[in-house]
Amino acid sequence: MHYYLVSPIKIIRADAHSFTYAHPERLPVGALVVIEVGSAQCVGIIMSAVVKPEFTVKEIVQFLDDAPVPLPLVQTALWMSSYYHTHLATVWQTILPRGLTKKRRHPPLRATGPQASQPPTTALTPDQSAAITAIDDMLPGSALLHGVTGSGKTRVYIELARRLIDEGLSSIILVPEIALTSQLVTEFARYFDNVILTHSRQTEAERHVTWQHVINSRDPLIVIGPRSALFTPVQQLGLVVIDECHEPSFKQEQSPRYSALRTAAILARQHEAKLVLGSATPTISDYFLAKTAGRPIITMPSPARSDAVKPRVSLVDMTKRTNFTQHFFLSDQLLSAITGSLNAGHQALIFHNRRGTAAITLCEQCGWNAGCPRCFVPLTLHADRHQLLCHICGFTATVPTSCPECHHADIIHKGLGTKRIEAELHKLFPASTIARFDADTSTNDAADKRYDELKNGSIDIIIGTQVIAKGLDLPHLRTVGVVQADAGLTLPDFSSSERTFQLLAQVVGRVGRSHHATNVIVQTFQPDHPAIRDGLAQNYADFYARTIAQRRATNFPPFVYLLKLTCVYKTEAAAIRNAKKLAQTLRAAAPADVHILGPTPAFYERVRDTYRWQLILKSPRRSDLVSLLDLVPPAHWQAELDPTSLL
Repeated sequence: MHYYLVSPIKIIRADAHSFTYAHPERLPVGALVVIEVGSAQCVGIIMSAVVKPEFTVKEIVQFLDDAPVPLPLVQTALWMSSYYHTHLATVWQTILPRGLTKKRRHPPLRATGPQASQPPTTALTPDQSAAITAIDDMLPGSALLHGVTGSGKTRVYIELARRLIDEGLSSIILVPEIALTSQLVTEFARYFDNVILTHSRQTEAERHVTWQHVINSRDPLIVIGPRSALFTPVQQLGLVVIDECHEPSFKQEQSPRYSALRTAAILARQHEAKLVLGSATPTISDYFLAKTAGRPIITMPSPARSDAVKPRVSLVDMTKRTNFTQHFFLSDQLLSAITGSLNAGHQALIFHNRRGTAAITLCEQCGWNAGCPRCFVPLTLHADRHQLLCHICGFTATVPTSCPECHHADIIHKGLGTKRIEAELHKLFPASTIARFDADTSTNDAADKRYDELKNGSIDIIIGTQVIAKGLDLPHLRTVGVVQADAGLTLPDFSSSERTFQLLAQVVGRVGRSHHATNVIVQTFQPDHPAIRDGLAQNYADFYARTIAQRRATNFPPFVYLLKLTCVYKTEAAAIRNAKKLAQTLRAAAPADVHILGPTPAFYERVRDTYRWQLILKSPRRSDLVSLLDLVPPAHWQAELDPTSLL
């Protein structure tokens, strides 16, 4: 008999991650097995062989015949559990696909393009050649690829992956949105016939079959997908690329609340692979950390096309109503640019980072406004469904025809959302094909499903939230309009101006990639705000210099580590009482240089009939925050280390 520590993929005991089991055969670390826990069965992973214990142990019920989980992935899971102070079973639920014990048929998985394995026909630019050489020459570890929008970062990724395939090594390419997978798969499939796509919209069976195909493959592969694709079990990994690495979607919101950037660095280290973080607008913290750690920062300051013409960028002051004589929220300049592009047979893109039709529904007579009874936030009007919707908990209500308090019929809807913009543009341009992309768009109409229509120009006007602001390369696009550029600046968060800068720099980057003249028209109530000025000019250097000085002065990342603690209770009194109690406990135990802010109401104080209060802890040492987590009661409290936002 052989004895093993096996880690179940569901939590058996909060204080134990692995249990001892026996098996007549020798099994490798990482092997997937079925074990008995009480009277139930569950999947587990063999963590190590151990000597025969003095107590009686159960036998492993079944050995699953897939290859073992690669050792570097097992080591990364252990690191995640420790670094994010999360039970190992929760980490396994993030890494492993569901339905591991089910037998599947193996449908073909290849995402092959029409010219698979053909060498690229266009020559590399000097910037691209220099970037590839720098990454080739560096030791395993991370590099920041800081290339302006349109500089050809994707071609760099393809060349790096091509060289590694020849060495028998796989590559994992991460994108921030499922919407961007189609574009990247199309690009890579022109040169490789072993491209694997994986993402959360696939069925359980599809994801399991992909997992089985990859874990049993001895051939080098190219894996493309959003955050979770990082855990695809390739055997020999040579490269991880995180494209648009500044995006918040690379931080998981649910436990284990991991950062794909930090976790990819550990996975790459375990494989002795290279990690490339690509962005035109890297986060202030990542840029600072790369500088201070002495990691390569590779710049690509020029567009890939030598004939590329910079877009003409115009700022429209929304406080001056003379700019809006034809329409109340689409300026004369923006309408003129859209009309010009459509008349020439080209596309226009309208960006606004708020979905729905109107943000507030109120009575003009008495001031009553429609709010969510569970979350106490204004309900958003969705006119296409004739519904009021809470964007936090999903509560719906019918649109009132009269005020429920004073019974007057003077109900008005204020504020703008993408659905309102879509409705207005349908009135103004009835002959045009208009498509909206946001969180309300159905899966079948999402950007990845309609990528060919976006690319070939058959959609005339594209409307959307940040889903469409990033990464897409649209050759027929000539006009970009931003309806209200300063919408995110009022949010009470240390990263709000950085997010505004990134979104604007990215949305401007959708044009100016070819020899065609293009327009960017940006409407804002704050035309002189530095984040808006720098974003539109894509002036990263000035924005970084100013923001890093502010972060140092106000003691925010990257100069401190953060821990966000949020309590959730049925009554406000209980939330306040318990938040104060924990604050007192933490202040008594924390080192002098750990600052504890609060307790204060959370940004969304009431969610789904519960009250939320929060504490923010700042520390120069992350280990102090991890230690203090042991004092946080597991019931009623949510903890997030390294939050990207304090909202």
